[in-house]
Amino acid sequence: MTALCTIKHLCQATRSENRYAKKFFGTLLTQTAQKWPFSPFWIVVPDPRKSAVFGLTQAFCTDEKPHTQAKRKAAFGSVGRRIPYRILHVINQDGESLGNMHRAEALRLMDERGLKLVLLRENVEPPVYRLMTGQQIHEEQLKRAEKKKASPKPGVVQKELSFSSAIAKNDLETKIKQIAVWIEKKHHVKVTVRQAKGSSTDMFTLFDQILEAVSEKATYLSKPKVAREGVSTCVLRHMSDKELKEHQKMEMKKNNTVKKDENEDLKSNELHQ
Repeated sequence: MTALCTIKHLCQATRSENRYAKKFFGTLLTQTAQKWPFSPFWIVVPDPRKSAVFGLTQAFCTDEKPHTQAKRKAAFGSVGRRIPYRILHVINQDGESLGNMHRAEALRLMDERGLKLVLLRENVEPPVYRLMTGQQIHEEQLKRAEKKKASPKPGVVQKELSFSSAIAKNDLETKIKQIAVWIEKKHHVKVTVRQAKGSSTDMFTLFDQILEAVSEKATYLSKPKVAREGVSTCVLRHMSDKELKEHQKMEMKKNNTVKKDENEDLKSNELHQ
């Protein structure tokens, strides 16, 4: 009889303990969720007939960014004195390698020569930096901007034509017709001209002739430039709607001016007669 009473009291105590524990931890969880974006605890309150279980776990925050997120490519320019690497491979302003050195030594050279440090290649060991003047940095930025501008955008088709500066007139007209067809389809057209031996034709004059022939709908995406010795290139593209309207306005204004001059010449001739 005593044993049965003891068991009964134990069961009642267990049920009461589980009920109070569930109520307490349920309130705690609700308050915690309102205060913090993360919780340093995980707590499980299972069936009242079983014991409550809780313990520590790693903190979690939804704002945390994954470590594998790709870094944005930094713009080309001086890094100042912010160098996160201890050992660098340094190139001087003339393009000659100075070998590997500690960043303190690289900064000393930068200060002594009145130059700037520019990061060239980061994904090598050790990273490559170059000492450059402000003028060199500016010229390199212009080159990169021009190269990026000339690169076809995703979804844009780029066609290519190549010929020598000694091209015959009929052949040049055929090339221009092909360029006009591609421009009409809104393709980019890269034109490459090679300087022929013994030819006195200026390559840039050929580019101007091509643009003049397709000027109603085309303009330069990348202006004519020397790619290497004896070779020049340019890239043509279709004008935007805004550019077409501006071009048409300019042509109308030009034609009106020409007509006005012709009329004045006729009046002047009539007066002299």
